[in-house]
Amino acid sequence: MSFVDRMPHAAPVKNPGPPLRGRRGECEALDRLLAAVRAGQSATLILRGESGTGKTALLEYVADRASGCRIARAGGVESDMQIAFAGIQQLCAPMLDRLEQLPIPQRDALRRAFGLSEGPAPDRLVVCLAVLGLLSEMAEERPLVCLVDDLQWLDQSCRQTLAFVARRLMAEQVGLVFAVREPSDVGELVGLPDLAVEGIGDRDARLLLASVVPGRLDEQVRERIVAESRGNPLALLELPRGLTAAELAGGFGIPDARPLARRIEQSFLRRLLSLPPDTRELLRLAAAEPTGDPVLLWRAAALLGIPASAAAPAEAAGLLRLGVRVVFRHPLVRSATYRLADPEERQRVHRALADVTDQELEPDRRAWHRAQAASGTDEEVADELERSAGRAQRRGGLAVAAAFLERAVALTPDPAERGRRAVAAGQAKMACGEPDEALTLLSIAEHSPLDEFHRARVDLVRAQIAFAVNRGSDAPPLLLKAAKRLEPLDVNVARDTYLEALFAALFAGRLAEPGGVLKAAQAARLAPPAKQPPRAADLLLDGYALTLTDGYAVGAPILQQAVRAFGSEDTATDEVLRYGFLASYAAQALWDEEGYRALPTRQIQLARDAGALSVLPLALTMRIGAHLHAGELATAASLVEELNAVTEATGAEVPPYAALALAAWHGREEEASVLMEASMEAVLSRGEGIGVTFTEWVTAVLYNGLGRYPDALAAAGPASEHPEELQSPLWLQELVEAAIRSGKPELAAAALEQLSQMTAIVGTDWALGSEARSRALLSDGDTAERLYRKAIEHLDRTEARLELARVHLLYGEWLRSEGRDADAREHLRTSHDMLSSIGAGAFAARAARELAATGERVDHHAAATVDSLTAHEAQIARLARDGLTSPEIGAQLFISPRTVDWHLSKVFAKLGINSRRQLAIALPCAARPNRPSS
Repeated sequence: MSFVDRMPHAAPVKNPGPPLRGRRGECEALDRLLAAVRAGQSATLILRGESGTGKTALLEYVADRASGCRIARAGGVESDMQIAFAGIQQLCAPMLDRLEQLPIPQRDALRRAFGLSEGPAPDRLVVCLAVLGLLSEMAEERPLVCLVDDLQWLDQSCRQTLAFVARRLMAEQVGLVFAVREPSDVGELVGLPDLAVEGIGDRDARLLLASVVPGRLDEQVRERIVAESRGNPLALLELPRGLTAAELAGGFGIPDARPLARRIEQSFLRRLLSLPPDTRELLRLAAAEPTGDPVLLWRAAALLGIPASAAAPAEAAGLLRLGVRVVFRHPLVRSATYRLADPEERQRVHRALADVTDQELEPDRRAWHRAQAASGTDEEVADELERSAGRAQRRGGLAVAAAFLERAVALTPDPAERGRRAVAAGQAKMACGEPDEALTLLSIAEHSPLDEFHRARVDLVRAQIAFAVNRGSDAPPLLLKAAKRLEPLDVNVARDTYLEALFAALFAGRLAEPGGVLKAAQAARLAPPAKQPPRAADLLLDGYALTLTDGYAVGAPILQQAVRAFGSEDTATDEVLRYGFLASYAAQALWDEEGYRALPTRQIQLARDAGALSVLPLALTMRIGAHLHAGELATAASLVEELNAVTEATGAEVPPYAALALAAWHGREEEASVLMEASMEAVLSRGEGIGVTFTEWVTAVLYNGLGRYPDALAAAGPASEHPEELQSPLWLQELVEAAIRSGKPELAAAALEQLSQMTAIVGTDWALGSEARSRALLSDGDTAERLYRKAIEHLDRTEARLELARVHLLYGEWLRSEGRDADAREHLRTSHDMLSSIGAGAFAARAARELAATGERVDHHAAATVDSLTAHEAQIARLARDGLTSPEIGAQLFISPRTVDWHLSKVFAKLGINSRRQLAIALPCAARPNRPSS
């Protein structure tokens, strides 16, 4: 369905005026967008077209038709692409009096992004949320329409912010219309509604051409111009300017084979060349000055001795308009003017602009002009660019910082200093997602006389690029090399780098080079000892390294200390944010329920508080696992929705682990199969061996639930061959069950032996219950019954609702096989009730079949639930039930408070309630089900 089809019909507009010539369809689409906004909905439309097709005219059409709406505008300028958030600041400038209405973290982040206050670099996503909130606030009084021209020339931070806002607007009265020149590589906008702005029809083209060509026009010439312009309005207006009267009348001319945009630009060039020298100099100044500030322009003109009379010929030629702003007739006029200038002319105008730009108010623009004015190396300018890069980083403009640093490298005369700046530029390029450019800069650095510290940084950045681009075997050796170099320079940084190397090796797992994980662990064992007292990260490094080199029995006690340390308020926030996932992973491997639930919860909260949202995907994935463990599948489903929002907002590439696990526990084979294929494809392409094992474990869960034990065994078996991945021992119990039910007791016994060696060390109820359950499957008679009861006793003291329900199922199945149907019914009924309420459909169906075999009729009627809510609505409802305000919920789910209220209104209608207070009754917290005595 097209954008036009999705929009509501336009409401009548007083005195609408005629649509643009040949643009009836486009104008109708824009009218529909305005109608949607006036009706209280949000709407976005991207106008895509080549230069001259009339995108700017369509934006003006929207502005003219948007009666009763506020208008906010911004426009990209090619030479302004190096200023972070410049376009967003331009768009939001009229709204800054509403900043106080935003939550404090968002308000502060936006102030820092705009350079209005000092502080640490704001997280990009918090800035995005602030802009979303600001637009929502402005739309409270009356609809808001935002028009952005030449979006392809906004800096990356602006494009990302606008794309984020466009995707998260829902119930606000906000319309976004962006114009993008094609061809472009603005990947941030992929998936948003767009409309191709192509040439107008031949009839309209002839009428437009006739309106600008005085006198007789030869019919064949007219048809040639119409055909060659392909209906491009600007081409129709400009191409005749390059033809003589004889050519227009008789067609006596040489055909021009140049691309259309180049020919339009050439038409402008001819007009520029006909202007007086002072006028051309003034146009060059205007082309190099991106803000359109006439005061600044005339101050620079005065420095160059350009008289005020120089403006008149440019205005008479229709190339430039001087008023409150300096406006070129078309962006091609600006680019043609700049291209016509030779290097010395460009340097002269940039030097003048640098001299008149206020160093206190606009230091970054001044630095950029100075950089463009430099003809060779210049340490003073390079130093100024480096300071500008620091300011850009503090505002969250990583791409801009990288551009400043890259230019500083080119201007630096001293080889050692150039190498140092190349390392910093490479790191900035890597951070903003440009690995190829980063590697080029690192090559420059490597050929410079670097000190040992910066050589280590080169190795570190190369390793980080390798890990970011591909989770395979490239990163660990590079990280180990960097760690070794860092040992004599900074012990803490060296140990952190060893931990990153170990992390990378564990992720690569079976897909790493043979022995890669063990090699990383052995190198970590040889790292300098930690300073005393050790940090949480030090304990984590030593615990993992010892577990991998000397075995679970040796490493587990230190990993337990690490888990406790990460749960302590004394541990630095940076450590929790950086390594919280590894600590949570260790808690799961130690059967530590408290750590398994608490650590990702703390990491998520700290990430939100600090605005460090890039760590959320892995933390949320681990938190979802804790909810699945507790049998809270509905809550897990809500968090999967939140995870999807985070990955969409951050651009993180995370295989669908959480969604796959949820589908497997639900027993949805078709859905799980699709996700298994997607997961396996993703992890293999990324070299993520740990993901292969996870997918195998979840597949075994699915097939054990469905009673397809050979398939479960085929999935669980390979994981046992890769202990180097230090995977959660949970897969072992799936292997035991699948093997024993497939008639492979020797495989089950081997897995049980491995399992019991670990459970004896940690001794938690979760561990002991898991072992007893698996050992019971390999036993018979009184021993089996005692072990099943022991498993129930241990698991009853845990949050492991799913595991407890499955033990009741296994015990019931065993009792029925012993001919004790009456005893079996009690446990099968408990299992069925628990599994049904949890939503574990396949396991519940298995319990139902067993109950039916005992002669008991299974009641499939379920009590009224909140199943009518979507996962997104359920998540919002639970957060509101737990006392979060609409702004707090919006910040957590990356939507505006107004959208939260809109979703809650639908929740209230579906649940038959009318207030937040009633949510506690309609959505009670998960309760522990009644269980029979064991």
